Amino acid sequence: MRIIQLFDPWKGKLCTCPPKYSFSPYTGCSHSCVYCYASSYIPHFFKPRVKRDVLKRLIHDISTIDVSIPVSMSNSSDPYQHLEKRLKITRSCLKVFKRAKIKLLVVTKSDLVLRDVDILKTMNASVSITITTLNRSIAKLLEPHAPEPAKRIKAAKNLISNGIPVSVRIDPIIPGLNDDVEELIKTLADIGVQHIVSSTYKVRPDNWKRFSIRFPSISKNLQKLYFDEGEQISNYRYLPTKLRFELMKKIRDICDSYGISFATCREGFTHLHTSKTCDGSHLIPDE
Repeated sequence: MRIIQLFDPWKGKLCTCPPKYSFSPYTGCSHSCVYCYASSYIPHFFKPRVKRDVLKRLIHDISTIDVSIPVSMSNSSDPYQHLEKRLKITRSCLKVFKRAKIKLLVVTKSDLVLRDVDILKTMNASVSITITTLNRSIAKLLEPHAPEPAKRIKAAKNLISNGIPVSVRIDPIIPGLNDDVEELIKTLADIGVQHIVSSTYKVRPDNWKRFSIRFPSISKNLQKLYFDEGEQISNYRYLPTKLRFELMKKIRDICDSYGISFATCREGFTHLHTSKTCDGSHLIPDE
């Protein structure tokens, strides 16, 4: 089985990502985010493990792909989760990507990415960091084992100071919990973040169960919006279209005011996009 695959095998009708490959050195993730969707289709997701023969398979697959198309690492299992600090599998993979001159988009919510600045700054690479809120207390409940927001902000700042372009995912937006994002966007603008991607919370049965336990009063308020007034798209429950648009338009307007490009993720609002790509892969240096 290939370890590098074309992204979006389900051909999601709302996906606006440009052509790219997807690669994960790990299966599962230890951050244990309440809103995680991958836990609904990857068994034992919160018990991460290294993929079998990952480096051998990576080297093989790189020899077969179109190197003009970027690779996204990782779209579900964070490449800088806790195992990585000890095992350094991601670091070894970066060296392989570098030798092959692969265009790489690193997707993470960990400041451990700073450890590999020495490699990243010599590659055709960009980093996308997920920061859902500046509120440490909310983040601790929402993303219990991920680094606190201040560490992610510091990581983004340090990456940028080393010449590595950074985009930020404010994702997911959950009404009544983290939808007040102006201070966050101002902070990102101040440190030189060039692009923001945002998306509303998409409900799956397992993440809704976790969310309802962790945030009972907010889930009670959202119950009607998702299950009575919202809609089913593929295997997800979405907020009502009008509310989703208002939330995304609000963030787009704030981004405009700070001179940061903006895009949504799987929302269907491409007319709100102000960037060449939604995912931030346009920031990957050509040389």
